[in-house]
Amino acid sequence: MSPLDRIANVSILKQHEVDKLYKVESKPAVSSSEQLCFLVRPRIKNMRYIANLVNADKLAGRTRKYKVIFSPQKFYACEMVLEEEGIYGDVSCDEWAFSLLPLDVDLLSMELPEFFRDYFLEGDQRWINTVAQALHLLSTLYGPFPNCYGIGRCAKMSYELWRKLEDEEDGETKGRRPEIGHIFLLDRDMDFVTALCSQVVYEGLVDDTFRIKCGSVDFGPEVTSSDKSLKVLLNAEDKVFNEIRNEHFSNVFGFLSQKARNLQAQYDRRRGMDIKQMKNFVSQELKGLKQEHRLLSLHIGACESIMKKKTKQDFQELIKTEHALLEGFNIRESTSYIEEHIDRQVSPIESLRLMCLLSITENGLIPKDYRSLKTQYLQSYGPEHLLTFSNLRRAGLLTEQAPGDTLTAVESKVSKLVTDKAAGKITDAFSSLAKRSNFRAISKKLNLIPRVDGEYDLKVPRDMAYVFSGAYVPLSCRIIEQVLERRSWQGLDEVVRLLNCSELAFTDMTKEDKASSESLRLILVVFLGGCTFSEISALRFLGREKGYRFIFLTTAVTNSARLMEAMSEVKA
Repeated sequence: MSPLDRIANVSILKQHEVDKLYKVESKPAVSSSEQLCFLVRPRIKNMRYIANLVNADKLAGRTRKYKVIFSPQKFYACEMVLEEEGIYGDVSCDEWAFSLLPLDVDLLSMELPEFFRDYFLEGDQRWINTVAQALHLLSTLYGPFPNCYGIGRCAKMSYELWRKLEDEEDGETKGRRPEIGHIFLLDRDMDFVTALCSQVVYEGLVDDTFRIKCGSVDFGPEVTSSDKSLKVLLNAEDKVFNEIRNEHFSNVFGFLSQKARNLQAQYDRRRGMDIKQMKNFVSQELKGLKQEHRLLSLHIGACESIMKKKTKQDFQELIKTEHALLEGFNIRESTSYIEEHIDRQVSPIESLRLMCLLSITENGLIPKDYRSLKTQYLQSYGPEHLLTFSNLRRAGLLTEQAPGDTLTAVESKVSKLVTDKAAGKITDAFSSLAKRSNFRAISKKLNLIPRVDGEYDLKVPRDMAYVFSGAYVPLSCRIIEQVLERRSWQGLDEVVRLLNCSELAFTDMTKEDKASSESLRLILVVFLGGCTFSEISALRFLGREKGYRFIFLTTAVTNSARLMEAMSEVKA
């Protein structure tokens, strides 16, 4: 519903004779209308739901018109289900190829939050075509992309399918000047660590605390200091937000209070005005000042609310534990912190996140730790979470070290996997090979934990690590920085191998002579499986430092809680 709301809100739909909107979870839509229109994801269970409704109408002797609109694409399997249920002739099917929603001046989202679970857990490749179509659309709008880099299995498949689409429609982009110089395709499972860390840039914190949905956020009464909730659009048009969104949270209050003082000074100017000046002031400036005032009080309210929530769960202690995990210090202390977290039943999602962070940074848990944490978790939050553990294990997020898990044993499995290209075998080899994260080794190679001499000044960030209080440079962003410097994956072979991607990293350089120097500074980064606001802030910072301009395309904006919920079998 959220993306639809951005494009056509309820009042627009009402103008176009939409009588009533139903959000269908399980209850049937009781409607007296003569026409029913279903806007659905192409899923089998949705088809069963529609079939039940139509068949119930038939039994009751009602006749109406039914239309099913699939978004973002129509699947043959869904039409087969409608046929099996005997209603294919009663409904008309259509597809809304909805692939890109601009959430901000530099952020495009496909609004496919289910992409992550479907692909990285179920191995379901249904959305790869949607990604390829989106890339194809961008290249028809902005000319060919002269340099293309990708890493990850999903990135490679999307890229190959996109190239096929380009070849089929050959000639459309030929001879056009490219407007975007570089494009990166990154799989989310290349870098789970960044997505699992607590965010401390303002926009990330707002997302972690209030959930930004499709570019807007619902601020409750505790923020608006009235009895009503308010839906606020967060993008570059909100002048106050635009200046603080990428800031570390510790700077935000200072900035807002300075802004409040400036506003007050502008208001105070009206004291000594004559009538003519007053008239100008009211007609030209007052509206803008009022708007800014409103936004300012909202963001101050949001900050206060975040502070209250974060002191409640003792945020400092949590961040300290995360940093220790990233650096690989005091692992025993961190483990007992997580145990305490579980025993106090702070929140099932938070506890899972910390366990996953421990597992990935340590290349899997020692069997003894794995068993004890899992047992405590199930006792604390209930046995229904058992399936969640199986999911996390399959996705390589929470694994235990097997006794034969020396790297050589894993490598021989990998080489077997590469030679067994037969479709059936590859999945077996895959399930036997829990993904190694090799985080420590990658971290050393790419210097992800900056050595800090003296205090790290968060007011004047010196590198991308500021998005995690100076403790860690997001891996995904570091990879992009390194590849841009080298203009290829050369020299990064060891990193690529540690990421389990020797077969899956690619560079496609075509002639750059047509690309202007301006377009070569424009970089499109595509995150498959979601990206976080911290990564966006880090790359915006890199862009300012190196003179690049980044544009982000993601399957959906994500954060640690969303990742864990996608893996969880227990619906919140």
